[in-house]
Amino acid sequence: MGDRILRRGDYLWGSFLRPETVDGYLNAVNPGDRRDTLGRFAFSLRSVDDAVEAAAKGSQVWRRVGLMERAAAVQRFRDQLASFAEPIAALLVREAGKPLWEARQEVAASLRAIDLFLDDGIGLVAPRVMEDIAGRSDFLPRGVVAIINPAVLSLSNAVIATAAAVLGGNGLVLKPSKYSPVVGQTVAELWDRVRLPRGVFNLVQGPGSAVGQRLVSHPGVDALLFTGSYETARELRRSLVERPELPALYQTGGKAIAYVHEDAPRDRTVYELLVGAFLSCGQRATSTARVLVHRRAWDTIVPELVARAQRLHIGYGFEPDVFMGPLVSDALRTRFRKYCRALTAKGHTALCEGDALELSGHRGHYVAPGIYEVKWRGGLPFLNEEPPGPLLLVYQVDSITEAIELHNRAVYRPVTSVFIRPDNPQISELRDGLRTGAINVNRSTIGASLRLPTAPQGRSGTGQTGGIELMRHVTFPRAGIVEARPFDPAHLVPGVEWDTESTLGELGAVDLHLE
Repeated sequence: MGDRILRRGDYLWGSFLRPETVDGYLNAVNPGDRRDTLGRFAFSLRSVDDAVEAAAKGSQVWRRVGLMERAAAVQRFRDQLASFAEPIAALLVREAGKPLWEARQEVAASLRAIDLFLDDGIGLVAPRVMEDIAGRSDFLPRGVVAIINPAVLSLSNAVIATAAAVLGGNGLVLKPSKYSPVVGQTVAELWDRVRLPRGVFNLVQGPGSAVGQRLVSHPGVDALLFTGSYETARELRRSLVERPELPALYQTGGKAIAYVHEDAPRDRTVYELLVGAFLSCGQRATSTARVLVHRRAWDTIVPELVARAQRLHIGYGFEPDVFMGPLVSDALRTRFRKYCRALTAKGHTALCEGDALELSGHRGHYVAPGIYEVKWRGGLPFLNEEPPGPLLLVYQVDSITEAIELHNRAVYRPVTSVFIRPDNPQISELRDGLRTGAINVNRSTIGASLRLPTAPQGRSGTGQTGGIELMRHVTFPRAGIVEARPFDPAHLVPGVEWDTESTLGELGAVDLHLE
């Protein structure tokens, strides 16, 4: 049990303000121990209008600030995050249900992300000068950037998106997930300590169906960064049909795929599959949801994978030696159980049955991970939906060719892991055939580098890159050329009659005023 969190309201024009007109409340409850209530957060639709107006004013000031001064502000934000690293990690345990060790990793990853933006991201938006043609290209701020943040990896996603927007010279409005209002408020508190000009950073709380929809459709928004489900992204795009010019980056994940070749190293493969599928209770956008196993590797890999999954330590995040905590909400746990029942109802085989899990001492949204063999040749392959929570669907394939064909039929393909002997020449065939945003060889699907641009395939995104490439989405390039050479009539294009003596004097005597 922890202390109640002080609810400070929305963050508008450089101050925390509680809404005057309340349209509803968010109840923040610890998913690992429902007796622990973090607080009740009021939200207001009117706050969205105030936040966008504030961001527009703030952006007019911040856009005139030099890139190095903006970088210094982002560095101060990093310093604040580092100084509060441990209490923020504890907060992630209470609000997101993470084990403490994983929460600390998320804080550390957020700090590393800021370092990468400061080291490499600045270069992406630095001016480019071409002296031979007296040309120059500058990356200018978009204006008001709306950020819709997810519940999973709520801290790191918010840190990355807001740091990119601020570094790019924009004003911004952050809307956290309805399941992570406290993390959203914490990010606002960190930026408040940076002392940015008023209006540069703004925060509005509330559910996506009301506050999020109003923010995204607000005519004052100049760019959108959305991370969430495909279904929500589809509804947002429908609502924006009248604004095709709005730059929008949709990151919809949908979970990832792995392929296990016949010569895959057993221990490495099993470990990486366990981590990829079940870390963060399988809620990451790049969690492994499907694994295609070569028939010659089946008996080596699958029984060991099932045995290891059944031994994973599931528990409350503050307890020692916990691998996996609860799902973020009871609604997601209900979806998880329904999906497991649907699998068996369709004739697929439960190798490790997923179900709700009750723990002594803590009433939370706990589940046991599930592994199911999909009889894909004679029935539904279950390729079109995102398996919710810690679920791994296993498919037996006869060859690399069959694996590639089945893989490319999946609608979500953000990243793919390949487990194979490193010197196997067939790696090139896999690299060439798999249509995916990234390929990790003998590493889990959740491993990534912000330095390496990836473009998720299928419904996992819009084919645009993330990572430090976010700097290109929160700015736009503007080129210009200066002509400093004296005018030379000898270089005129054909068809232009040009006397060496100007006719302006004669024209000046003519009354050109039109009534």
